Amino acid sequence: MLNFMRKRLGRFTALFAGFALASCAAQTAQAPTATVAAARPALWRLSDADTTIYLFGTIHALPEGAQWRTPALDQAMAASDELVTEINLTDMNAAAGAFMRLAPGTNLPPVIERVPEAKRAALTNALAGTGLPAAALDRFKTWAVGVTLAQVLFQRAGLNPELGVERSLTANFTARGKTLSGLETAEQQFGFFDSLPETAQRAFLEGVLESPEQVRTEFNRMLGAWSSGDTRAIGRTFNSDTSMSADLRQILLTQRNTRWAAWLQNRLGRSGTVFVAVGAGHLAGPESVQHFLEQRGLRVQRVQ
Repeated sequence: MLNFMRKRLGRFTALFAGFALASCAAQTAQAPTATVAAARPALWRLSDADTTIYLFGTIHALPEGAQWRTPALDQAMAASDELVTEINLTDMNAAAGAFMRLAPGTNLPPVIERVPEAKRAALTNALAGTGLPAAALDRFKTWAVGVTLAQVLFQRAGLNPELGVERSLTANFTARGKTLSGLETAEQQFGFFDSLPETAQRAFLEGVLESPEQVRTEFNRMLGAWSSGDTRAIGRTFNSDTSMSADLRQILLTQRNTRWAAWLQNRLGRSGTVFVAVGAGHLAGPESVQHFLEQRGLRVQRVQ
């Protein structure tokens, strides 16, 4: 899920973590101020003689009442026999189990000591919002503390993954008795974080210690780019994380997009119609999934 935060390591990874833990987010108290009016989010088609794959860029949380369905999207969904998302949202018990297997660490300092002094008041406030004793989170690896606190930030910023595009798509395909699958497992997604060096994990933790107002402002920019289907704007607002290390970009963006392009090429070897929905940031910019498909000699057509 994968990609609502700031254009730093923290924002990029907290968005991703928020998708992996979508089912854990509580109902939100205050919705973002932006609205989705006459939305036309981007949609592509990859096809051969007997296979059609729709590629749809999603946003993992939306304001209450947002309308994003269009005739073109409805037609693509109706024609598709399978929904493929970043992770299969029908098995979120597995996500919770994966998190609890990977989160505990050993010989860790208290969480409060893992951020600079200037961030400690914000950290204390965020920890209080979890309803958990600080000692419980002290036993978590730093990335796992960041993932937990991201949920608090989502709630305070009025972001609700239960209203996200993936949830709506999953409900639609489930109601029609269609096949559901994921490009990755929750364990793989959390494993990306678990493989990060401690310095990167601490940068992630710092990144989620933002004010709800800052998050809402940035989310509104993302929402505007997504709803208009403006891939250049999507590339700027979702992916222009100039302070993200080259190693982290490789793990969370380049390598994943490369693997997904290989999966799509292999899927063309079987007949049928498939609807693939991944975070919009993966379908924009110079290292997009489409870029890697084109490197494989495959043509992707924009249909909305």
